[in-house]
Amino acid sequence: MKNTVLALAVAFGFTMNAQTPKTLRQIKYPVTKKDKTTDTYFDSKVPDPYRWLEDDRSAETAKWVTEENKVTFDYLAQIPFRDAIKARMEKLWSYERISAPFEEGGYYYYYKNNGLQNQSVLYRKDKNGNDELFLDPNTFSKDGTTSLAQIQFSKAGDMAAYMISEGGSDWGKIIVMDAINKKLTGEVIENVKFSGIAWKGSEGFYYSTYEKPEGSLLSAKTDTHKLYYHKLGTGQKQDRVIFGESQKRRYVGGYLTEDERYLVITAANSTSGKELYIQDLSKPQSTVIALTDNFDSDSQVLENRGGSLFIYTNFKAPNGKIVIVDSAHPEQTNWKDFIPETENVLSPSTGGGFIFAQYMKDAVSTVKQYGFAGNLIREVDLPGLGTVAGFTGKKKQDELYYTFSNYLTPGTIYSFDTDTGQSKIYQKPDVGFNSDNYVSKQVFYKSKDGTSVPMIITYRKDLKLDGTNPTMLYGYGGFNISLTPTFSIANAVWLENGGIYAVANLRGGGEYGRKWHDAGTKMQKQNVFDDFIAAAEYLISNKYTSSNYLAIRGGSNGGLLVGAAMTQRPDLFKVALPAVGVLDMLRYHTFTSGAGWAYDYGTSADSAEMFNYLKGYSPLHNIKPGTSYPATLITTGDHDDRVVPAHSFKFAAALQAAQAGKAPVLIRIDVNAGHGAGKSVAQTIAELSDVQAFTLYNMGKNPAP
Repeated sequence: MKNTVLALAVAFGFTMNAQTPKTLRQIKYPVTKKDKTTDTYFDSKVPDPYRWLEDDRSAETAKWVTEENKVTFDYLAQIPFRDAIKARMEKLWSYERISAPFEEGGYYYYYKNNGLQNQSVLYRKDKNGNDELFLDPNTFSKDGTTSLAQIQFSKAGDMAAYMISEGGSDWGKIIVMDAINKKLTGEVIENVKFSGIAWKGSEGFYYSTYEKPEGSLLSAKTDTHKLYYHKLGTGQKQDRVIFGESQKRRYVGGYLTEDERYLVITAANSTSGKELYIQDLSKPQSTVIALTDNFDSDSQVLENRGGSLFIYTNFKAPNGKIVIVDSAHPEQTNWKDFIPETENVLSPSTGGGFIFAQYMKDAVSTVKQYGFAGNLIREVDLPGLGTVAGFTGKKKQDELYYTFSNYLTPGTIYSFDTDTGQSKIYQKPDVGFNSDNYVSKQVFYKSKDGTSVPMIITYRKDLKLDGTNPTMLYGYGGFNISLTPTFSIANAVWLENGGIYAVANLRGGGEYGRKWHDAGTKMQKQNVFDDFIAAAEYLISNKYTSSNYLAIRGGSNGGLLVGAAMTQRPDLFKVALPAVGVLDMLRYHTFTSGAGWAYDYGTSADSAEMFNYLKGYSPLHNIKPGTSYPATLITTGDHDDRVVPAHSFKFAAALQAAQAGKAPVLIRIDVNAGHGAGKSVAQTIAELSDVQAFTLYNMGKNPAP
């Protein structure tokens, strides 16, 4: 055992290597042709010479992907400590994970992973404590790239419908099974995208999807979403459209209240702002009634008690509140405050006959338990400062579950007694990472316009702040999404290697409610990039790191963030790691459901002013030939049908052509992988290991001899 520890210590010890690694001078990029494609926007001509890479079905694009991957993986294979990082990642990753149980039809279901299984397995336990395997997604495909996207049970628990995703695609299929004998019924709903599954009794269920688009299923535009009802025993062609036939909406969803009295329908054209409707299913021939008939706010029905609806909303409450209304007259004008808005952002849940008001204060969770009479019962005593998720369940449950985590604490499941308010550890993972050696510290720094922005910095307690520490700065800054403290094996490995991990809570996110979100949208999007650049400057000025040892990373909208930051300030960073990024801001809305992101971005078709603003920061359009850009590893998946890989393809081609320095510009394209959800454990470990190896190698941090 001592020898093993010593070997790992040597393998991950750092020494400075002032010489440029030889492989940096040996890269020969594939020749990427340019054509004369040009678009005209409001009398401005914009060349798009790599437009041909948007065709994901062409042999030419496939050849380019193969050639780029060969260059990338040949480069990565030469990093001497790449295998050691991967081995450590696998070792730490290999611990048993068990999810919180949920009750359906007299069984308690839970997910379990032995550590390195590509997909977690669904088990169930009967009332006598006997366990049995219920559904194993690892059998869906040989390489583990087909995942279980969701499963929903009928109220009686006798039927189940689950959705699978192949190769990480957002498109999937719903499969129906008898939950008692675990046998498939043979009914399959094909080509389903962005859908829930909501059973009505055991006779059928609601789901949402688009009509199958013409052209590429992975990149063709989809903008008319519909809610359907499928009755068991009938074919998919007989499924009835419930909503979306006469009203064109990009996103439509449906769910039922627990007593199945009300069908709740949400409809939106963008990722922020939606309409809310209900239909009283207890009344024959009832019609769909609007609660909100505009896109000015976001609302959802939490629960109903008799004819009273309890609704979470940010209508006239940027931080969120809960209102109550009579279902007979549910219009917004009749809403009355039940739990008023506070200075902190609210994310409520229900379970055990209570409402749990989960608040976020400076990106950290607090929870209050309320009765349905509006009375505050208690503030829940949490295990520490971090992120909680859970406190959901059926009305009759007297025991609920929640997960607690932060950057140093692996996700631990607690059971919660709704009567006493006591929490007990239900499942604590056994991870070979000593969190006592590390510290997480929250700081507040000033952005370019003086706005105070929070950032949490995590590192070894004995680290010297001398400006030479390898640092990973992570951000997102969009779509009202909040970055709260959670544990990651990849981050644990980074920390063990002497790295600093910093997460900035940028404008555009949801950490401080809708105002914070809106401050990073459309014509204010530059605020997000300024916040991120200011975070980097804070880390440098306070000696956590320097430009020679600073990497920036982000995915999806965060990939846009990295692309914008590295093209605006290429001198500030040593390494850039844009993942599945939105990098062509002039054409993003022409792919799949990208037009739905317009609330955050605006589009190049909106106006000349919006076009010029987007062009002013679009990463693809701000690459300047003759510029020394940071060492860049772009990552994407060939089945990403949310942010199509063409964004990354075109960005990589343009950056390789423009790079004036010796730093590498590589693109790593996962095959049979999508935007991220459902990716196999093997794929995830391989990618994260390569990202860290690439980063350290280009910082000149090599293993000690």
